[in-house]
Amino acid sequence: MNIAVIGLGLIGGSFARAIKEFTGHKVFGCDTDISSVYAAKLCRSIDGEADDNILAEADMVLIALYPEATIEFLEEKKEIIKKGAVVVDSAGVKRRICAEGYEIAGESGFYFIGGHPMAGIQFSGFANSRADMFSDATMLLCAKKNEDLSVMEKTKNFFYTLGFSSVRFVAADDHDRMIAFTSQLAHVVSNAYIKSPNALMHRGFSAGSYKDLTRVARLNPQMWAKLFLENRDNLIFELDTIIKNLSEYKKALEAGDEERLTDILKEGSDRKIMTEKSGESEICSR
Repeated sequence: MNIAVIGLGLIGGSFARAIKEFTGHKVFGCDTDISSVYAAKLCRSIDGEADDNILAEADMVLIALYPEATIEFLEEKKEIIKKGAVVVDSAGVKRRICAEGYEIAGESGFYFIGGHPMAGIQFSGFANSRADMFSDATMLLCAKKNEDLSVMEKTKNFFYTLGFSSVRFVAADDHDRMIAFTSQLAHVVSNAYIKSPNALMHRGFSAGSYKDLTRVARLNPQMWAKLFLENRDNLIFELDTIIKNLSEYKKALEAGDEERLTDILKEGSDRKIMTEKSGESEICSR
């Protein structure tokens, strides 16, 4: 296949590298930052630049842009994208992108499937991309109702070749609801946690728990702000929930209530055990 990668940042760059490393497909890339394109060419992560001529011949298009830019790209290039091509985005929110992507694709004769690779690191840019970024990760895909099964199967199998250990089809609504909990809330909490005045004096006092909780505090503010706002209803629900739970710990501490504090700590510990068992059951049932 001829594959066009739109956006050569961390994820798009990793897509390009993985395609070159693990498949025999030809890959072409483009980015508003021309230095990323030069870097990708220099390390042979792409076979050339993805201009409109390439886009018109690409069998698959992988979009690695911010949500708004993804929609703008689809609108701008809808008459150029090859009829029958499969277009997959990789933004961290799916409802709006999928709704507009399905409509644009249907009118223009190509297939659109929302995507979200559950992989990444706290650093951005092509310089931090790597071919094994998706090793043992899950690729979430959001296809429209009654999508062509052969297209879904082809897309699923393609992402397995890039190193993903699991490729799952989910509804866009379910994706955004769950991602608010598993990803977005974690980034907000980590980012807020590091603002303690004691953070600047942590050396010598921090170990694994500190590292785990602060890993995603360092983030791309512009990107995450856009993702949070696109999914604000689900994220606000998760924030309300954790604020309510945190207030229970505070109340118990203020009251000096050891019994209550022990109970709510046990509740959290038990819930963690339940989630671990749930994960084991899911793996066994595959």
